Amino acid sequence: MRTLYITDLDGTLLNSDGDLSEYTKKTINALIDKGMIFSYATARSLTSASIVTKGLKINYPVISYNGTFLINSNTKETLFLLCFNRDETEIVKNAMNKNSIYPLVYSFINGEEKVSWIESKETKGIRSYIDSRKGDSRLRPVENSEQLYKGDIFYFTFIADSKEQLLHISDYLKDKPEYNCLIQKELYKEEYWCEIMLNRATKGNAILALKDILKCDKIISFGDAVNDISMFEASDESYAVENAVDELKEYATEIISSNEEDGVAKWLVKNFIPPVSI
Repeated sequence: MRTLYITDLDGTLLNSDGDLSEYTKKTINALIDKGMIFSYATARSLTSASIVTKGLKINYPVISYNGTFLINSNTKETLFLLCFNRDETEIVKNAMNKNSIYPLVYSFINGEEKVSWIESKETKGIRSYIDSRKGDSRLRPVENSEQLYKGDIFYFTFIADSKEQLLHISDYLKDKPEYNCLIQKELYKEEYWCEIMLNRATKGNAILALKDILKCDKIISFGDAVNDISMFEASDESYAVENAVDELKEYATEIISSNEEDGVAKWLVKNFIPPVSI
């Protein structure tokens, strides 16, 4: 039986500083050398995920932007990408403009991935996000809304100081089944993120596609947040780290040690077959 082992990154495989511990890196690499089929599904971009997983031997496609992308980790070839059509983009744009919200817009413009934002309308959270990515070729500051919504858009994000600022967006989209609007607290700061994707762009759908590509018989997944629910629902077994939100724990096969205690790596050492000694 071929089993796909797949994990979320932030809050799950990474510690609370957003880093991969040496123990986790060494352990997972050793298991990969023994034949473990291992990958990750993250809300991050491939660029950002590649930085925090540096040194990890990922030989299989990975999932980014919460299931919007499935990418060959070696060749960087996009195996699938889900973009908003013009009408779908217009609805999100109207929701944002109605509430005077100016998001980060992720798109392909002339074949290049870009992250666009209006410089004069930045929130503190968006400014912090941009500052942490200085030198990133994707960054595209613009002057107005017309420029903001250019290209083939696949992802919207807005970062606010409070959850209440974002509820108007989720309320506007809640009766529109084509959208998936997630509001989550930032793991490392006192901020809230609103992420808007197409409803068919989920970690759950992406891991099922990956299962088919790799011809696996079973999926075992690990996570910590509400955006991992679809992944847990699509898995044969699912394990929530101790620090996971209660909503996700309701879907878990079992609760394992926290991300600070290398919970995923320790579970894999104990349960990966064939057994190995690290």
